[in-house]
Amino acid sequence: MSDAARGVAAMVLACTVWGLSALLYKAIDHVPPPEVLAHRTLWSLVFFLVVLMIQGRLRHLPRLLVSKAVWLVVLAALLVSANWFGYIWSVQNGRVIEASLGYYIFPLVAVLIGWVIYREGLAPLQWMAVALATLAVLVLTVGLGAGPWIALYLAATFGLYGLLKRRIEAGPVVSVAGEVTVLAPIAALWLWGVHSGHWGSGGGFGRNWADSLLLAVSGVATGGPLMLFSYAMKRVRMATVGLVQYLNPTLQFAVAATIFAEPVTLWHMIAFPMIWAALGLYSFSVLRQERKRRAIPVAG
Repeated sequence: MSDAARGVAAMVLACTVWGLSALLYKAIDHVPPPEVLAHRTLWSLVFFLVVLMIQGRLRHLPRLLVSKAVWLVVLAALLVSANWFGYIWSVQNGRVIEASLGYYIFPLVAVLIGWVIYREGLAPLQWMAVALATLAVLVLTVGLGAGPWIALYLAATFGLYGLLKRRIEAGPVVSVAGEVTVLAPIAALWLWGVHSGHWGSGGGFGRNWADSLLLAVSGVATGGPLMLFSYAMKRVRMATVGLVQYLNPTLQFAVAATIFAEPVTLWHMIAFPMIWAALGLYSFSVLRQERKRRAIPVAG
């Protein structure tokens, strides 16, 4: 198997784990979302510390936390925590279809953020994709009588998170390890309050072996795909990454509709094909731009 093929396999596996993660959080939907989030944070930290120790890069973590970029790390930590919480809440409250919409439209939200913040130009097809996705959101808003706020929340928090990540000069594992390190004291304090009875009626961890195992696995389910994603990013073209990442929300949608039996209304059947068409236009535009860049001869 070639290096590129291994990269694609890693990307597919990462997106598969992300896409099926709703099954994990549904299995512990009797544990309140803030508690699940706290465990996800702490067990992710354990996972990343072990990985960095094995890689011999543990020394990079304290360097990041005392660097000038620490405030970017803090802001990124708050945004990724908000995104994680929103996804956990959506799973536990039967809103996975709406969550999948958020991850479908995330690339288009990221394009808009790049246009607003960095003044990055958009090709005509990309503008068409953004317009079509906006129309799809309006269709859902009018048809369902309420905006897809969970989808917009997840897309916005993840888009802004990606914006900050571009400015943090550290590898993906080190930077995310820094983020969960910043969040760890808050997570530990929350779990102390839950288990001591100061808020809540006792924590889920230790109640039975199944809940305890699933809460711990949430850390691996967070860190493992990121490792695979990082591996793929070094071996696969960005256009390929962009196409394969749609596997994540597609699996989310499939799980929600077939396993969780969430209702798929007429308005969903109108809006989602519009989103898929928008992503098709966007992906085609990106692929065409990449081909043009590769066709330009390098000087010298």
